[in-house]
Amino acid sequence: MIVGYTAGSPTHEGVLWTNLTRTEIASGLAAEGFNVSVTVVDRLLEEHDLRKRKAEKTKTMGDTPHRDAQFRQIARLRQEYLDEGAPVLSLDTKKREILGDFARPGRVWTRTPLRAWDHDFRSHATGVLIPQGIYDVGRNEGYLELGTSRDTSDFAFDVLWGWWCLHGCRHYRRAERLLLLCDSGGSHSCRRWRFKELLQEFADATRLEVRVAHYPTHCSKYNPIEHRLFPYVTKAWQGVLLDNVEWAKTLLNRATTKTGLVTYAELRTTDYPLGVKASDDFLANMPIRFDNVLPVWNYRALPRPSRN
Repeated sequence: MIVGYTAGSPTHEGVLWTNLTRTEIASGLAAEGFNVSVTVVDRLLEEHDLRKRKAEKTKTMGDTPHRDAQFRQIARLRQEYLDEGAPVLSLDTKKREILGDFARPGRVWTRTPLRAWDHDFRSHATGVLIPQGIYDVGRNEGYLELGTSRDTSDFAFDVLWGWWCLHGCRHYRRAERLLLLCDSGGSHSCRRWRFKELLQEFADATRLEVRVAHYPTHCSKYNPIEHRLFPYVTKAWQGVLLDNVEWAKTLLNRATTKTGLVTYAELRTTDYPLGVKASDDFLANMPIRFDNVLPVWNYRALPRPSRN
């Protein structure tokens, strides 16, 4: 009876699953002459080590050369900076959200039903929300800016600058350098010269040495912000109607955990044009210092002498 509803892995013998419910299994057994209750089905499933599972996103879509070497480099740098008391920051952008009366996964306590659109058509959206943030690994703090324009390198720089002005300069007054962990793609890609130019401006303004380490391609899920902050952003917004940015910000400021995570959110209404490139002067003089080993993923922006 269960054979027709069983699937498995073509490469791993013994990895099988079924989408039948316990009641359906009991009914099928009854049709075969075995009258059992759902309780008996539960016991049989437990005896055969069968339980409900969900698919785990653990398979990498590609194999990147020098992947392990870069992970060892990041682990070494991360521990070195934490032991020193210097900031270790994880930077990334979360999936954009459309604003309006759109249904979201999850449930909330309410006396009346929440009325949402029956389709997620962008034509009915009142705006767009781009959450970009920084996770402070040492302090277990999240800082998010909710952009309403586009995800660009300039937006990433403004997020970093906003974090420094509101939090970093207070918590790391004596720091001489910081470590920035980024993905290898997106607005803070390892190949974006505009992002590097803005990091140099940040280093010049703060007098901090900015050390950048990018995670290899297809490895963004290992970036700390992905599993230490973004899941709680999703949880803070689950089941609600995000019809305006102020409401989204209010919910994010409540995103905390029992282990001490604190989240701060700000709005960013700046309009970021696409296609902004690094200046010719920056490219010609190139102040960025690339590592001798894996230079695409590892480099530093050193403060230049003040022009004043």
